[in-house]
Amino acid sequence: MTPHGKKYNAAVAALEKNRSYSPAEAIELAKKASYVAFDETVELHMKMGLNPRSADQQVRGVALLPHGLGKQVRVLVFAQGPAAKTAMDAGADYVGADDLVKQIEDGWLEFDTTIATPDMMPKVAKLGKILGRRGLMPNPKSGTVIPPEDLPRAIGEARTGRVEYRLDRTAIIHLAIGKISFETEKLVENLAAVMEAIVKARPSGAKGQYIRSITLTTTMGPGFKLDLRSTLNLAD
Repeated sequence: MTPHGKKYNAAVAALEKNRSYSPAEAIELAKKASYVAFDETVELHMKMGLNPRSADQQVRGVALLPHGLGKQVRVLVFAQGPAAKTAMDAGADYVGADDLVKQIEDGWLEFDTTIATPDMMPKVAKLGKILGRRGLMPNPKSGTVIPPEDLPRAIGEARTGRVEYRLDRTAIIHLAIGKISFETEKLVENLAAVMEAIVKARPSGAKGQYIRSITLTTTMGPGFKLDLRSTLNLAD
């Protein structure tokens, strides 16, 4: 394992061992610990009390962040005919059908999120291996396979602060909640939106403690263990 640098080690030294922090405390400490020249992403890593192999214990959905993610989101829409015009008018960056499928098959991936109308899914299905492993495959459960009349809403949400989440193979949910340059209050409000969405998404097969631990970190910084009670209270 590559050793960490002096600045990272200094940031870790500021952590209190076996201490859990309120969301606002953790964010303030993450800001103080940031030592890089770029605007780091603030991330959540949630250990869930779920079995990823059980069909009735899957968690997947979307949270709308009131203050966005702090970055420009390039939206690609698979659509044709009148739906393609609707998507273009709504401000999608890339709109197409077979032409976009071919470009992606050839290795082009200059976009951040994808949306598709239902009639396009037979064409998009062949991109499963390419888009799936990057978390870019349109899916009805994440609200990215939608009828043409919903395209303006979905494209607007994707641009302003729509973040997808899903349980991975290790029973962890990873997602971003904004940038370290955001005001603490705004990051807390984004975190609250995420917590509300995930608490509501509790699957029918969940047993016992649903969320076991939550860690807040930044792109290059150390992790801060969040106090579960105060973090879950944000969802109320």
